[in-house]
Amino acid sequence: MTLMASDAPTADEAVRTMLLLLPRLVGRAKKLPVPERLRDFNLAPRHLSLLSYLLFDGPMTVNELAARLEVAPTTVSLMVGDLSRRGILDRTEDDNDRRRTIVSIAGTYRAEVEGWLAAGARAWRTALDPLTPEQRRLVIDTLRTYEREVERERG
Repeated sequence: MTLMASDAPTADEAVRTMLLLLPRLVGRAKKLPVPERLRDFNLAPRHLSLLSYLLFDGPMTVNELAARLEVAPTTVSLMVGDLSRRGILDRTEDDNDRRRTIVSIAGTYRAEVEGWLAAGARAWRTALDPLTPEQRRLVIDTLRTYEREVERERG
């Protein structure tokens, strides 16, 4: 459904709608069932983000992951160490630079990770496919601005 300009909400109406909508979205996302083989690992949202990057973008270094997750490399290194000890991630030496370690999802858990992320990916695709590239950029930029401002308010 396309809204006419006269149907568009005011800023206050949009804020009210988003304040009501976002908790429902988060609640539904949290209810996505964790695959049985991953349940005992107590994975947090930060793990989901890390696994998403590795699934969608492929193997990468700790520094690359840190840059994408916008956290310190030491934080990612700790996460990778924890997940690799559990067998969820593989760490291999970079053939071109032996000082670098390449991180990837372990083959034994890849199907579970893909299945876990698939429902959310399908929902986002349904929501974003009808939009123009500019509209998609606006949605992404809006959510990033919201995230930044909530973090700033927390101090």
